[in-house]
Amino acid sequence: MTARGGARARLAPGRLPRRAGYGRLMASGSEHVSPGLSGYLAGHSTPPDALLRELIAETAERFPDRVRMQIGPEQGTFLTLLAGLMGARHAVEVGTFTGYSSICLARGMAADGRLVCCDISEEWTSLARAYWQKAGLADRIDLRLGPALDTLRALPAGAWLDLAFIDADRAGLTGYWDELVPRLRPGGVVLVDNVLLHGRVLDPEPDAEALAVRQFNEHALADDRVVLAMLPIADGLTVARRQ
Repeated sequence: MTARGGARARLAPGRLPRRAGYGRLMASGSEHVSPGLSGYLAGHSTPPDALLRELIAETAERFPDRVRMQIGPEQGTFLTLLAGLMGARHAVEVGTFTGYSSICLARGMAADGRLVCCDISEEWTSLARAYWQKAGLADRIDLRLGPALDTLRALPAGAWLDLAFIDADRAGLTGYWDELVPRLRPGGVVLVDNVLLHGRVLDPEPDAEALAVRQFNEHALADDRVVLAMLPIADGLTVARRQ
């Protein structure tokens, strides 16, 4: 999830914004490969369906300065694949925005699955709620508005969670991780987005946000409860499996 400005544009439902593959008015896709390869990668992944394309367009229209907070389509397909491969029944998302990633997660989960979504914005998530209804997923998703750390701390203790996706404020990453990892069942997975922060993690004098991501990455790497890999999907995606 990235927060960069974009020009306001009215897009017909079902039309995707322009990008190498999907347009600039949304997440930038796998930006740490060359633009040509990024477009090729997106073009050879199952594309978003009509409902997701409509959500992309409406998000761009309603929140033109925030659209890059939406994950890229190839990342959404990856979330659906992973949730389906795991047969996930219990999942948590930290950072929901307008609902693209939550729809992708919920679609991959078991028919009796339950997804808890954490966000602080009623405005953004009002659009998410509308699309959960359109997708026939509203009964599987539990939106909890408020500071995510408070929401996570209130979740049941014990190792019951199949899958978690963190796509939220950088300063909070370590706290979210520390609440979620103990709740993962053995074999459960947590994914963390934007772990490369557009390459800023390599800055010799990182700003506060880049420093927070760097510190989180080291914290996750040192956690012997998980086996993890950092993938060059989107803006860097850490995938960690509870041992």
